[in-house]
Amino acid sequence: MSQPRDRWASRLKFILAAVGLAVGLGNVWRFPYVAYENGGGAFMIPYLVALFTAGIPLLMLEFGIGQRLQKAAPQAMEKLRPGTGWIGWWAVGISLVIVAYYAVIMAWAWNYLHFSLTQAWGNNANSFFYDQYLSVSESPGEFGSINLPILGGLALTWISIYLILRKGLISVGKVVIWTVPLPVILLLILVIRGVTLDGAMEGLSYYLTPDLSRLLDPEVWLAAYGQVFFSVGIGWGIMIAYASYRPGKTDITNNAFITALLDGGISFLAGFAVFSTVGYLAHLNQVPVPDAVQSGFGLAFVAYPTAISQMPFLPAVFGIVFFLMLLTLGIDSAFGMVEAVIAAVHDEWKISKKTFTLFACIGGFLLGLPFVFDNGIYWLDIVDHWACAYGLAVVGLLECIIAGWMIRTQEFRMYLNAVSDFRVGNWWTFCIRFLTPVILLIMFARTLIQEITPLYGDYPSWSLWIGGWGVTTVVVLISVILHLKSKMKELPPLPVADGEGLSGEPDRNK
Repeated sequence: MSQPRDRWASRLKFILAAVGLAVGLGNVWRFPYVAYENGGGAFMIPYLVALFTAGIPLLMLEFGIGQRLQKAAPQAMEKLRPGTGWIGWWAVGISLVIVAYYAVIMAWAWNYLHFSLTQAWGNNANSFFYDQYLSVSESPGEFGSINLPILGGLALTWISIYLILRKGLISVGKVVIWTVPLPVILLLILVIRGVTLDGAMEGLSYYLTPDLSRLLDPEVWLAAYGQVFFSVGIGWGIMIAYASYRPGKTDITNNAFITALLDGGISFLAGFAVFSTVGYLAHLNQVPVPDAVQSGFGLAFVAYPTAISQMPFLPAVFGIVFFLMLLTLGIDSAFGMVEAVIAAVHDEWKISKKTFTLFACIGGFLLGLPFVFDNGIYWLDIVDHWACAYGLAVVGLLECIIAGWMIRTQEFRMYLNAVSDFRVGNWWTFCIRFLTPVILLIMFARTLIQEITPLYGDYPSWSLWIGGWGVTTVVVLISVILHLKSKMKELPPLPVADGEGLSGEPDRNK
Protein backbone atom coordinates (compact mmCIF):
# COMPACT_ATOMS: atom_id res chain seq x y z
CA MET A 1 0.00 0.00 0.00
CA SER A 2 1.51 3.29 -1.08
CA GLN A 3 1.99 6.05 1.45
CA PRO A 4 0.04 9.30 1.08
CA ARG A 5 2.00 12.11 -0.52
CA ASP A 6 3.79 14.54 1.77
CA ARG A 7 1.97 17.82 2.30
CA TRP A 8 3.07 21.24 3.43
CA ALA A 9 1.59 22.04 6.82
CA SER A 10 0.52 25.47 5.58
CA ARG A 11 0.69 27.81 2.63
CA LEU A 12 3.15 29.98 4.57
CA LYS A 13 5.67 27.14 4.86
CA PHE A 14 5.40 26.39 1.14
CA ILE A 15 6.04 30.03 0.26
CA LEU A 16 8.92 30.26 2.73
CA ALA A 17 10.50 27.13 1.27
CA ALA A 18 10.10 28.47 -2.28
CA VAL A 19 11.54 31.86 -1.29
CA GLY A 20 14.39 30.17 0.57
CA LEU A 21 15.18 28.17 -2.54
CA ALA A 22 15.10 31.22 -4.82
CA VAL A 23 17.10 33.47 -2.48
CA GLY A 24 20.64 32.15 -2.37
CA LEU A 25 24.26 33.25 -2.40
CA GLY A 26 23.88 34.86 -5.84
CA ASN A 27 21.44 37.40 -4.42
CA VAL A 28 24.27 38.85 -2.35
CA TRP A 29 27.27 38.56 -4.61
CA ARG A 30 25.79 38.73 -8.11
CA PHE A 31 22.73 40.98 -8.28
CA PRO A 32 24.34 44.18 -6.88
CA TYR A 33 27.30 43.80 -9.23
CA VAL A 34 25.10 43.14 -12.29
CA ALA A 35 22.95 46.15 -11.41
CA TYR A 36 26.01 48.37 -11.00
CA GLU A 37 27.46 47.26 -14.37
CA ASN A 38 24.18 47.73 -16.23
CA GLY A 39 22.91 51.18 -15.43
CA GLY A 40 22.73 51.29 -11.64
CA GLY A 41 19.26 52.30 -10.49
CA ALA A 42 18.01 52.23 -14.09
CA PHE A 43 18.70 48.47 -14.16
CA MET A 44 15.58 47.94 -12.05
CA ILE A 45 13.44 48.80 -15.09
CA PRO A 46 14.63 45.92 -17.31
CA TYR A 47 14.88 43.70 -14.23
CA LEU A 48 11.21 44.20 -13.37
CA VAL A 49 10.20 43.74 -17.01
CA ALA A 50 12.16 40.48 -17.08
CA LEU A 51 10.63 39.39 -13.79
CA PHE A 52 7.07 39.90 -15.05
CA THR A 53 7.63 38.47 -18.54
CA ALA A 54 9.92 35.52 -17.78
CA GLY A 55 10.50 34.84 -14.08
CA ILE A 56 6.90 34.91 -12.86
CA PRO A 57 5.34 33.18 -15.93
CA LEU A 58 7.88 30.33 -15.73
CA LEU A 59 7.41 30.07 -11.98
CA MET A 60 3.63 29.79 -12.51
CA LEU A 61 4.31 27.11 -15.10
CA GLU A 62 6.47 25.02 -12.76
CA PHE A 63 4.10 25.49 -9.82
CA GLY A 64 1.23 24.50 -12.07
CA ILE A 65 2.98 21.39 -13.44
CA GLY A 66 3.89 20.11 -9.99
CA GLN A 67 0.60 20.93 -8.28
CA ARG A 68 -1.70 19.71 -11.06
CA LEU A 69 0.13 16.44 -11.70
CA GLN A 70 1.21 15.73 -8.10
CA LYS A 71 4.56 14.35 -9.19
CA ALA A 72 8.25 15.27 -9.07
CA ALA A 73 9.83 16.78 -12.19
CA PRO A 74 10.55 13.62 -14.26
CA GLN A 75 7.16 12.01 -13.67
CA ALA A 76 5.30 15.31 -14.02
CA MET A 77 6.95 16.09 -17.37
CA GLU A 78 6.14 12.59 -18.63
CA LYS A 79 2.54 12.96 -17.56
CA LEU A 80 2.36 16.42 -19.09
CA ARG A 81 3.60 15.15 -22.42
CA PRO A 82 4.56 11.46 -22.84
CA GLY A 83 8.16 11.06 -23.94
CA THR A 84 9.50 14.14 -22.14
CA GLY A 85 10.29 12.62 -18.74
CA TRP A 86 14.00 12.78 -19.53
CA ILE A 87 13.80 16.58 -19.34
CA GLY A 88 12.70 16.26 -15.73
CA TRP A 89 15.59 13.89 -15.04
CA TRP A 90 17.91 16.41 -16.67
CA ALA A 91 16.65 19.13 -14.32
CA VAL A 92 17.14 16.82 -11.34
CA GLY A 93 20.64 15.90 -12.56
CA ILE A 94 21.60 19.56 -12.92
CA SER A 95 20.39 20.17 -9.35
CA LEU A 96 22.60 17.33 -8.10
CA VAL A 97 25.63 18.72 -9.95
CA ILE A 98 25.03 22.24 -8.63
CA VAL A 99 24.50 21.19 -5.00
CA ALA A 100 27.76 19.18 -5.15
CA TYR A 101 29.84 22.36 -5.53
CA TYR A 102 27.35 24.69 -3.80
CA ALA A 103 27.96 22.71 -0.61
CA VAL A 104 31.70 23.36 -1.01
CA ILE A 105 31.09 27.13 -1.08
CA MET A 106 29.07 26.70 2.10
CA ALA A 107 32.05 24.82 3.54
CA TRP A 108 34.15 27.91 2.89
CA ALA A 109 31.53 29.97 4.77
CA TRP A 110 31.68 27.60 7.75
CA ASN A 111 35.45 28.06 7.90
CA TYR A 112 35.21 31.83 7.52
CA LEU A 113 32.62 31.95 10.28
CA HIS A 114 35.37 30.59 12.51
CA PHE A 115 38.02 32.87 10.99
CA SER A 116 35.84 35.89 11.79
CA LEU A 117 36.48 35.48 15.51
CA THR A 118 40.08 36.60 15.06
CA GLN A 119 40.02 38.05 11.50
CA ALA A 120 42.47 35.31 10.60
CA TRP A 121 42.83 36.70 7.07
CA GLY A 122 44.97 39.54 8.46
CA ASN A 123 45.91 42.52 6.33
CA ASN A 124 45.76 40.74 2.98
CA ALA A 125 42.45 38.92 2.60
CA ASN A 126 43.13 38.20 -1.07
CA SER A 127 46.39 36.36 -0.43
CA PHE A 128 44.90 34.56 2.56
CA PHE A 129 41.91 33.26 0.58
CA TYR A 130 43.68 32.10 -2.56
CA ASP A 131 47.20 31.28 -1.37
CA GLN A 132 46.80 30.17 2.25
CA TYR A 133 43.24 28.95 2.65
CA LEU A 134 42.55 27.42 -0.79
CA SER A 135 46.24 26.87 -1.65
CA VAL A 136 45.25 27.25 -5.30
CA SER A 137 47.43 25.21 -7.64
CA GLU A 138 48.88 26.53 -10.89
CA SER A 139 46.34 24.89 -13.22
CA PRO A 140 43.25 22.63 -13.29
CA GLY A 141 45.53 19.64 -13.96
CA GLU A 142 47.46 20.02 -10.68
CA PHE A 143 45.31 18.39 -7.99
CA GLY A 144 47.69 18.97 -5.08
CA SER A 145 46.34 17.73 -1.75
CA ILE A 146 42.98 17.56 -0.01
CA ASN A 147 42.15 20.69 1.99
CA LEU A 148 41.13 19.28 5.37
CA PRO A 149 39.32 22.41 6.71
CA ILE A 150 37.17 22.50 3.54
CA LEU A 151 36.57 18.75 3.83
CA GLY A 152 35.36 19.28 7.41
CA GLY A 153 33.10 22.14 6.35
CA LEU A 154 31.72 20.02 3.51
CA ALA A 155 30.88 17.22 5.94
CA LEU A 156 29.19 19.72 8.27
CA THR A 157 27.10 21.06 5.38
CA TRP A 158 25.87 17.60 4.35
CA ILE A 159 25.13 16.60 7.94
CA SER A 160 23.00 19.76 8.21
CA ILE A 161 21.17 18.93 4.97
CA TYR A 162 20.48 15.39 6.15
CA LEU A 163 19.13 16.52 9.53
CA ILE A 164 16.81 18.99 7.81
CA LEU A 165 15.46 16.50 5.25
CA ARG A 166 15.35 13.24 7.21
CA LYS A 167 11.80 13.77 8.50
CA GLY A 168 10.49 15.15 5.24
CA LEU A 169 8.32 18.24 5.06
CA ILE A 170 7.71 18.20 8.80
CA SER A 171 11.32 19.12 9.56
CA VAL A 172 11.68 21.30 6.44
CA GLY A 173 8.65 23.36 7.47
CA LYS A 174 10.12 23.92 10.94
CA VAL A 175 13.48 24.94 9.53
CA VAL A 176 12.31 27.47 6.91
CA ILE A 177 10.36 29.37 9.57
CA TRP A 178 13.80 30.39 10.86
CA THR A 179 16.21 30.16 7.94
CA VAL A 180 14.23 32.42 5.59
CA PRO A 181 13.57 35.42 7.90
CA LEU A 182 16.95 35.16 9.68
CA PRO A 183 19.21 36.10 6.72
CA VAL A 184 16.92 39.05 5.96
CA ILE A 185 17.31 40.25 9.55
CA LEU A 186 21.07 39.77 9.37
CA LEU A 187 21.13 41.59 6.03
CA LEU A 188 19.28 44.52 7.60
CA ILE A 189 21.88 44.62 10.39
CA LEU A 190 24.63 44.80 7.76
CA VAL A 191 22.76 47.54 5.87
CA ILE A 192 22.35 49.63 9.02
CA ARG A 193 26.01 49.19 9.90
CA GLY A 194 27.13 49.76 6.32
CA VAL A 195 25.39 53.09 5.76
CA THR A 196 27.05 54.53 8.88
CA LEU A 197 30.57 53.90 7.55
CA ASP A 198 32.73 56.56 5.95
CA GLY A 199 32.43 56.47 2.17
CA ALA A 200 29.16 54.51 2.27
CA MET A 201 27.16 57.17 0.46
CA GLU A 202 29.67 57.25 -2.39
CA GLY A 203 29.36 53.51 -2.77
CA LEU A 204 25.57 53.67 -2.75
CA SER A 205 25.58 56.40 -5.36
CA TYR A 206 27.40 54.05 -7.74
CA TYR A 207 24.83 51.38 -7.02
CA LEU A 208 21.72 53.54 -7.33
CA THR A 209 22.51 56.42 -9.69
CA PRO A 210 20.47 55.66 -12.83
CA ASP A 211 22.17 55.73 -16.20
CA LEU A 212 19.09 55.84 -18.40
CA SER A 213 21.17 55.75 -21.59
CA ARG A 214 22.01 52.11 -20.80
CA LEU A 215 18.37 51.18 -21.36
CA LEU A 216 19.05 51.41 -25.10
CA ASP A 217 21.72 48.71 -24.84
CA PRO A 218 20.37 45.20 -25.64
CA GLU A 219 23.11 43.68 -23.47
CA VAL A 220 21.56 45.31 -20.40
CA TRP A 221 18.20 43.70 -21.12
CA LEU A 222 19.83 40.31 -21.65
CA ALA A 223 21.67 40.75 -18.35
CA ALA A 224 18.34 41.46 -16.63
CA TYR A 225 16.72 38.34 -18.09
CA GLY A 226 19.78 36.30 -17.19
CA GLN A 227 19.71 37.51 -13.59
CA VAL A 228 15.98 36.77 -13.25
CA PHE A 229 16.19 33.35 -14.80
CA PHE A 230 19.09 32.15 -12.66
CA SER A 231 17.84 33.78 -9.45
CA VAL A 232 14.19 32.73 -9.22
CA GLY A 233 15.03 29.01 -9.09
CA ILE A 234 13.38 27.77 -12.29
CA GLY A 235 14.73 24.92 -14.40
CA TRP A 236 16.08 22.95 -11.42
CA GLY A 237 13.08 20.68 -10.95
CA ILE A 238 12.77 21.85 -7.36
CA MET A 239 9.80 24.18 -7.71
CA ILE A 240 7.89 21.38 -9.45
CA ALA A 241 8.66 19.02 -6.55
CA TYR A 242 7.74 21.62 -3.91
CA ALA A 243 4.46 22.44 -5.67
CA SER A 244 3.58 18.74 -5.93
CA TYR A 245 3.27 18.70 -2.13
CA ARG A 246 0.38 21.17 -2.36
CA PRO A 247 -3.23 20.02 -2.88
CA GLY A 248 -4.38 20.24 -6.49
CA LYS A 249 -6.89 23.02 -5.93
CA THR A 250 -4.83 25.64 -4.12
CA ASP A 251 -3.44 28.97 -5.29
CA ILE A 252 -0.64 29.13 -7.84
CA THR A 253 -0.48 32.59 -9.41
CA ASN A 254 -0.37 34.61 -6.21
CA ASN A 255 2.26 32.29 -4.71
CA ALA A 256 4.41 32.78 -7.79
CA PHE A 257 4.16 36.58 -7.56
CA ILE A 258 5.01 36.54 -3.83
CA THR A 259 8.02 34.25 -4.33
CA ALA A 260 9.49 36.16 -7.28
CA LEU A 261 8.94 39.63 -5.82
CA LEU A 262 10.46 38.67 -2.46
CA ASP A 263 13.46 37.22 -4.29
CA GLY A 264 13.92 40.47 -6.22
CA GLY A 265 13.35 42.62 -3.15
CA ILE A 266 15.98 40.78 -1.10
CA SER A 267 18.43 41.06 -4.00
CA PHE A 268 17.87 44.82 -4.14
CA LEU A 269 18.29 45.10 -0.36
CA ALA A 270 21.55 43.16 -0.54
CA GLY A 271 22.93 45.87 -2.80
CA PHE A 272 22.72 48.40 0.05
CA ALA A 273 24.79 46.14 2.33
CA VAL A 274 27.33 45.39 -0.40
CA PHE A 275 27.86 48.85 -1.88
CA SER A 276 27.89 50.73 1.41
CA THR A 277 30.70 48.42 2.52
CA VAL A 278 32.47 48.64 -0.85
CA GLY A 279 32.29 52.45 -0.59
CA TYR A 280 33.89 52.21 2.84
CA LEU A 281 36.64 49.97 1.43
CA ALA A 282 37.29 52.42 -1.41
CA HIS A 283 37.46 55.27 1.13
CA LEU A 284 40.02 53.40 3.25
CA ASN A 285 42.25 52.55 0.30
CA GLN A 286 41.81 55.95 -1.37
CA VAL A 287 40.72 54.34 -4.65
CA PRO A 288 37.62 54.95 -6.82
CA VAL A 289 34.61 52.79 -5.97
CA PRO A 290 34.77 50.89 -9.31
CA ASP A 291 38.26 49.67 -8.38
CA ALA A 292 36.94 48.22 -5.13
CA VAL A 293 33.86 46.52 -6.59
CA GLN A 294 34.01 42.74 -6.92
CA SER A 295 31.51 39.99 -7.62
CA GLY A 296 31.31 36.32 -6.69
CA PHE A 297 33.95 34.77 -4.47
CA GLY A 298 36.02 37.96 -4.47
CA LEU A 299 33.23 39.91 -2.81
CA ALA A 300 32.32 37.34 -0.17
CA PHE A 301 35.76 36.07 0.79
CA VAL A 302 38.10 38.96 -0.07
CA ALA A 303 36.42 42.38 -0.23
CA TYR A 304 34.00 41.90 2.66
CA PRO A 305 36.56 40.36 5.06
CA THR A 306 38.96 43.23 4.24
CA ALA A 307 36.29 45.78 5.11
CA ILE A 308 35.26 43.87 8.24
CA SER A 309 38.80 43.95 9.62
CA GLN A 310 38.91 47.73 9.21
CA MET A 311 35.60 48.39 10.96
CA PRO A 312 36.14 50.55 14.03
CA PHE A 313 33.47 48.81 16.12
CA LEU A 314 33.14 45.05 16.89
CA PRO A 315 34.54 43.71 13.61
CA ALA A 316 34.30 40.10 14.82
CA VAL A 317 30.56 40.48 15.41
CA PHE A 318 29.90 41.81 11.93
CA GLY A 319 32.11 39.09 10.44
CA ILE A 320 30.00 36.47 12.19
CA VAL A 321 26.80 38.20 11.04
CA PHE A 322 27.97 38.24 7.41
CA PHE A 323 29.04 34.60 7.16
CA LEU A 324 26.08 33.39 9.19
CA MET A 325 23.91 35.24 6.67
CA LEU A 326 25.67 33.41 3.80
CA LEU A 327 25.12 30.06 5.50
CA THR A 328 21.42 30.66 6.16
CA LEU A 329 20.95 31.92 2.61
CA GLY A 330 22.72 28.88 1.20
CA ILE A 331 21.21 26.08 3.27
CA ASP A 332 17.64 26.51 1.96
CA SER A 333 18.83 26.37 -1.64
CA ALA A 334 21.08 23.39 -0.88
CA PHE A 335 18.49 21.15 0.76
CA GLY A 336 15.95 22.18 -1.89
CA MET A 337 18.20 20.83 -4.64
CA VAL A 338 18.59 17.56 -2.74
CA GLU A 339 14.82 17.33 -2.22
CA ALA A 340 14.37 17.51 -6.01
CA VAL A 341 16.47 14.34 -6.32
CA ILE A 342 14.77 12.56 -3.41
CA ALA A 343 11.28 13.37 -4.70
CA ALA A 344 12.09 12.08 -8.20
CA VAL A 345 13.58 8.79 -6.96
CA HIS A 346 10.73 8.23 -4.50
CA ASP A 347 8.04 8.87 -7.12
CA GLU A 348 9.79 6.57 -9.63
CA TRP A 349 10.75 3.60 -7.47
CA LYS A 350 8.76 4.15 -4.23
CA ILE A 351 11.94 4.00 -2.15
CA SER A 352 11.46 5.29 1.39
CA LYS A 353 12.33 8.98 1.43
CA LYS A 354 13.95 8.69 4.84
CA THR A 355 16.22 5.86 3.68
CA PHE A 356 17.15 7.46 0.37
CA THR A 357 17.84 10.83 2.04
CA LEU A 358 20.85 9.27 3.80
CA PHE A 359 22.19 7.78 0.55
CA ALA A 360 21.56 11.02 -1.35
CA CYS A 361 23.52 13.04 1.21
CA ILE A 362 26.41 10.57 1.22
CA GLY A 363 26.42 10.64 -2.60
CA GLY A 364 26.34 14.44 -2.66
CA PHE A 365 29.26 14.58 -0.22
CA LEU A 366 31.30 12.23 -2.44
CA LEU A 367 30.47 14.28 -5.56
CA GLY A 368 31.85 17.35 -3.80
CA LEU A 369 35.26 15.78 -3.08
CA PRO A 370 36.89 16.85 -6.39
CA PHE A 371 36.32 20.46 -5.34
CA VAL A 372 38.24 20.20 -2.04
CA PHE A 373 41.64 19.68 -3.69
CA ASP A 374 44.03 22.54 -4.38
CA ASN A 375 42.68 22.86 -7.94
CA GLY A 376 39.07 22.69 -6.79
CA ILE A 377 38.23 26.33 -7.45
CA TYR A 378 39.06 25.92 -11.15
CA TRP A 379 36.70 22.99 -11.57
CA LEU A 380 34.06 24.67 -9.44
CA ASP A 381 34.09 27.71 -11.73
CA ILE A 382 33.97 25.62 -14.92
CA VAL A 383 31.17 23.30 -13.79
CA ASP A 384 29.15 26.20 -12.38
CA HIS A 385 29.36 28.10 -15.66
CA TRP A 386 28.20 25.18 -17.77
CA ALA A 387 25.48 24.02 -15.36
CA CYS A 388 23.89 27.47 -15.26
CA ALA A 389 24.54 28.74 -18.78
CA TYR A 390 23.51 25.54 -20.54
CA GLY A 391 21.85 23.13 -18.12
CA LEU A 392 19.27 25.41 -16.51
CA ALA A 393 18.67 27.55 -19.60
CA VAL A 394 17.95 24.56 -21.82
CA VAL A 395 15.56 23.03 -19.27
CA GLY A 396 13.63 26.30 -19.12
CA LEU A 397 13.55 26.51 -22.92
CA LEU A 398 12.25 22.95 -23.27
CA GLU A 399 9.59 23.55 -20.63
CA CYS A 400 8.36 26.55 -22.62
CA ILE A 401 8.29 24.55 -25.85
CA ILE A 402 6.32 21.72 -24.26
CA ALA A 403 3.87 23.95 -22.40
CA GLY A 404 3.56 26.43 -25.26
CA TRP A 405 3.46 24.16 -28.29
CA MET A 406 3.01 20.51 -27.34
CA ILE A 407 -0.03 20.74 -25.06
CA ARG A 408 -3.08 22.98 -25.15
CA THR A 409 -1.63 26.07 -23.49
CA GLN A 410 -5.00 27.72 -23.00
CA GLU A 411 -6.19 24.66 -21.10
CA PHE A 412 -3.23 24.97 -18.77
CA ARG A 413 -3.95 28.65 -18.20
CA MET A 414 -7.57 27.77 -17.39
CA TYR A 415 -6.32 25.46 -14.67
CA LEU A 416 -4.13 28.21 -13.20
CA ASN A 417 -7.11 30.57 -13.15
CA ALA A 418 -9.52 27.97 -11.75
CA VAL A 419 -7.44 27.34 -8.62
CA SER A 420 -5.73 30.70 -8.02
CA ASP A 421 -6.46 33.87 -6.09
CA PHE A 422 -6.40 35.96 -9.27
CA ARG A 423 -6.55 35.23 -12.97
CA VAL A 424 -3.80 35.58 -15.55
CA GLY A 425 -4.61 36.68 -19.08
CA ASN A 426 -3.20 36.11 -22.53
CA TRP A 427 0.05 37.83 -21.52
CA TRP A 428 1.02 34.59 -19.74
CA THR A 429 0.39 32.53 -22.89
CA PHE A 430 2.35 35.02 -25.01
CA CYS A 431 5.31 34.92 -22.64
CA ILE A 432 5.42 31.11 -22.45
CA ARG A 433 4.93 30.54 -26.19
CA PHE A 434 6.94 33.38 -27.69
CA LEU A 435 8.78 35.92 -25.55
CA THR A 436 10.59 33.74 -22.99
CA PRO A 437 11.72 31.06 -25.50
CA VAL A 438 13.10 33.74 -27.85
CA ILE A 439 15.00 35.44 -25.00
CA LEU A 440 16.41 32.09 -23.85
CA LEU A 441 17.50 31.22 -27.38
CA ILE A 442 19.27 34.57 -27.74
CA MET A 443 20.97 34.12 -24.37
CA PHE A 444 22.02 30.59 -25.29
CA ALA A 445 23.43 31.63 -28.68
CA ARG A 446 25.22 34.63 -27.19
CA THR A 447 26.88 32.51 -24.51
CA LEU A 448 27.88 29.88 -27.04
CA ILE A 449 29.49 32.49 -29.31
CA GLN A 450 31.36 34.04 -26.39
CA GLU A 451 32.52 30.55 -25.42
CA ILE A 452 34.53 30.13 -28.61
CA THR A 453 36.61 33.31 -28.66
CA PRO A 454 38.25 33.45 -26.24
CA LEU A 455 37.88 30.19 -24.31
CA TYR A 456 35.92 30.61 -21.08
CA GLY A 457 38.15 31.82 -18.27
CA ASP A 458 41.26 31.25 -20.41
CA TYR A 459 41.27 27.69 -19.11
CA PRO A 460 42.97 24.98 -21.19
CA SER A 461 40.54 23.52 -23.68
CA TRP A 462 40.79 19.99 -22.27
CA SER A 463 39.51 21.17 -18.88
CA LEU A 464 36.51 22.85 -20.49
CA TRP A 465 35.69 19.67 -22.40
CA ILE A 466 35.84 17.60 -19.22
CA GLY A 467 34.27 19.95 -16.68
CA GLY A 468 31.92 21.67 -19.12
CA TRP A 469 30.71 19.67 -22.07
CA GLY A 470 31.73 16.41 -20.41
CA VAL A 471 29.64 16.92 -17.28
CA THR A 472 26.74 18.23 -19.37
CA THR A 473 26.85 15.20 -21.67
CA VAL A 474 26.97 12.76 -18.76
CA VAL A 475 23.93 14.39 -17.14
CA VAL A 476 21.98 14.24 -20.41
CA LEU A 477 22.92 10.59 -21.05
CA ILE A 478 22.00 9.51 -17.54
CA SER A 479 18.70 11.40 -17.85
CA VAL A 480 17.83 9.61 -21.07
CA ILE A 481 18.85 6.21 -19.63
CA LEU A 482 16.73 6.74 -16.50
CA HIS A 483 13.83 7.75 -18.68
CA LEU A 484 14.14 4.71 -20.95
CA LYS A 485 14.63 2.27 -18.09
CA SER A 486 11.94 3.67 -15.82
CA LYS A 487 9.08 1.45 -14.80
CA MET A 488 6.66 4.17 -15.70
CA LYS A 489 3.45 2.73 -17.06
CA GLU A 490 1.34 4.41 -19.73
CA LEU A 491 0.01 7.65 -18.30
CA PRO A 492 -3.04 9.35 -19.74
CA PRO A 493 -2.53 12.80 -21.26
CA LEU A 494 -4.03 15.86 -19.65
CA PRO A 495 -7.81 16.13 -20.18
CA VAL A 496 -8.61 18.25 -23.18
CA ALA A 497 -12.25 17.39 -23.80
CA ASP A 498 -14.53 20.25 -24.78
CA GLY A 499 -16.02 21.99 -21.82
CA GLU A 500 -13.51 20.50 -19.40
CA GLY A 501 -10.49 22.33 -18.00
CA LEU A 502 -7.30 20.89 -16.55
CA SER A 503 -8.86 20.82 -13.13
CA GLY A 504 -11.07 17.96 -14.30
CA GLU A 505 -14.12 20.11 -13.65
CA PRO A 506 -16.41 21.98 -16.04
CA ASP A 507 -14.55 24.91 -17.53
CA ARG A 508 -15.57 28.00 -15.58
CA ASN A 509 -14.08 30.27 -18.19
CA LYS A 510 -16.63 29.53 -20.90
